[in-house]
Amino acid sequence: MEHVTEEEDASSTLMYFVERPVYNEEYIGTQLLHRKEKQPKTIKEKLTEEFRCSSRKAKSLIFSFLPILTWLPSYPVKQYLFGDIVSGLSTGVMQLPQGLAYALLAAVPPVYGLYSSFYPVLLYTFFGTSRHISIGTFAVISLMIGGVAVREAPDSAFEIHATNGSNTTSFLDTEARDAKRVQVAVALTFLVGIIQICFGLLRFGFVAIYLTEPLVRGFTTAAAVHVFVSQLKYLLGIKTRRFSGSLSVVYSFIAVLKNIGTTNVAAIVLGLTCIVFLVAIKEVNDRFKKKLPVPIPAEIIVVIISTGVSYGIQLFEKYEVEVVGKIPSGLLPPAVPNFSFIANLITDAIAIAVVGFSMAVSMAKIFALKHGYTVNGNQELIALGVCNFVGSFFQTFTVTCSMSRSLVQESTGGKTQIAGLLSSLVVLLVVVAVGFLFQPLPQTVLAAIVMANLIGMFKQFRDIPSLWRTSRIELAIWLVAFAASVLLGLDYGLLVAVGFAILTVIYRTQSPKHSILGQIPDTGMYCDTEEYEEATERVGIKIFHSNSSIYFANSDLYINGLKEKTGVDPAKLQAMRKAMEKKRRKATEAQNQIVLHERQAVVKLTEDEEMSIKHELADPEAHTGHQGNGQFAAVKMDSDSEEAQSFLEPLTNVHSIILDFTPVNFIDSVGAKALKSVIKEYNEIDVKVFIGGCSRSVLADLIRLDFFSGSITRELLFPSVHDAVLYCQHKTSPPGAESRADDASLTGGEQ
Repeated sequence: MEHVTEEEDASSTLMYFVERPVYNEEYIGTQLLHRKEKQPKTIKEKLTEEFRCSSRKAKSLIFSFLPILTWLPSYPVKQYLFGDIVSGLSTGVMQLPQGLAYALLAAVPPVYGLYSSFYPVLLYTFFGTSRHISIGTFAVISLMIGGVAVREAPDSAFEIHATNGSNTTSFLDTEARDAKRVQVAVALTFLVGIIQICFGLLRFGFVAIYLTEPLVRGFTTAAAVHVFVSQLKYLLGIKTRRFSGSLSVVYSFIAVLKNIGTTNVAAIVLGLTCIVFLVAIKEVNDRFKKKLPVPIPAEIIVVIISTGVSYGIQLFEKYEVEVVGKIPSGLLPPAVPNFSFIANLITDAIAIAVVGFSMAVSMAKIFALKHGYTVNGNQELIALGVCNFVGSFFQTFTVTCSMSRSLVQESTGGKTQIAGLLSSLVVLLVVVAVGFLFQPLPQTVLAAIVMANLIGMFKQFRDIPSLWRTSRIELAIWLVAFAASVLLGLDYGLLVAVGFAILTVIYRTQSPKHSILGQIPDTGMYCDTEEYEEATERVGIKIFHSNSSIYFANSDLYINGLKEKTGVDPAKLQAMRKAMEKKRRKATEAQNQIVLHERQAVVKLTEDEEMSIKHELADPEAHTGHQGNGQFAAVKMDSDSEEAQSFLEPLTNVHSIILDFTPVNFIDSVGAKALKSVIKEYNEIDVKVFIGGCSRSVLADLIRLDFFSGSITRELLFPSVHDAVLYCQHKTSPPGAESRADDASLTGGEQ
């Protein structure tokens, strides 16, 4: 057995050496690679295979639609049950006050928040693939629903004017208004559920990728601003109308400032006290989370104490502090949603469906990565869709994953959705048995709970300096998502943010980095000559690199960058050639004029002059002088030939240009035409263009686009830049398998 010492192991280096011919794509496609023969299937065969039913396929379909069947039979009771019980009780206790509070955001009576915290959570246990997220009410979604409900059922539509003699009084029919808003919220939830189920069945789970992290964080921060402003009137105990649409947050804030003089002192004192207590307990939970067996349930403590205080000192009767009011016991019977609103809610439903799914799947993937399992994005869409669709028949409003509750559910030891099931049972117990006890709960306390839960979202403002240092484009996405969502509303703000994010992608492809590559000595590596000292160019060869694909939006930029970086512009060189030709033509014409004048002078010579010339010819000295004239003419002819020779010299010392296609992922017809045109332009000035590192998919695109025709063949394509360089250095050797040579410079050897 061979032993390797530490010194030998430290000094040993893995060597990479390949000796092979210089290949081009023509040789590879005809000699080296052969495509597999595939028998194309007919449409009938495809449909038969797709819809063929078997026990195995049926079992797989059922298990994918009901993921609980995959893990519940093997549920390790001893290992998981205790953690799930503690987590479920902790999350359920947290879900109660949040359900009541977020119902106010959704512009519906608080009890509907409890309904929304029971049915969807119960359903997600059976259909969801994530083991840790907590489904239920969420501030952002609730606020979006509230905006739609207020738009469809404004206060002005329920003002009743009563005339008593000469006096006219008006009052607001809150019961009719709330009933109408519940109908709107339920119809919207029904539509959201249908959209999410359809997206899931059509495998549209990929739509979440368009909601990049900076966009989501900017959007949720803007939503936090909306939520905070909307809760100010409850915290201060004042009455203002609720606004929706563009600039609603501005109008709401102005309305609060105008009515600041009517602030209820008891309400604001109680609300601020609750906020201070909640923030303090959250800090304690965060700082001592490793030492505490379960987080301190600050919200339920606040709810219980404030309800007792409100009931004991009669805050509503004596101090006019608004309270939750009537909470009916028991569950409502199922009812069909009111479909008359559907036509007005489609756009809102799509936005809420996408935002809700994005929130849920992003949190689900975080926990799945942490705990080593996978989540199915399409099944998550179906699960959320079922929760909302079925829940709408039981008077719930749209739900999604709550970040704060999910963190509690995971940190308190939750292992599976059994924890979510238990949390829903806690809510059921309150709805059925003890819900009426929360009727004296002040609304300012619910506003305090909502505001305290916004701290995490407001901390996202820290993203701004971080993104400024790392990525200005992502910072722009964050700021646009925030500003648009604050000013235009969450629905239109999201649309603007997504559109801007897509524009940044187009901007990046239209602003690629162009560079000239040089070879690192004794390697097959090629790097930017402007960045690395070791990168050296080969004489007469320019290697052009652009870090983008080539398509209609940037094909002109690619061609312009090619000409600028290589310093070889065919149009300019052709113009230079024409100027030289024109100059040579003028010089020739001038010479011809001189010769013509000399001939005319000779014809006009008199006979005496001719005789004298004959005598001079007989005289040796005169003969010598005549030879001098002849020598002068010869010099003229020599200078003329030198001009012709200079004209025939190459216009540039670059004889080959290699396009590095390694970063090119696709090319369209416009890009192919532009590339083909520029190759022909370079051919006209005797500069050959080659392509190196072209992928098989891009090669297939070029073939499909009829790129190869005439002088442009697949012999111009090489599998790597190094192959192309070696071929350009040894053009006299035939490309392909026959171009093998023994010296290292000729072979494709790399080490």
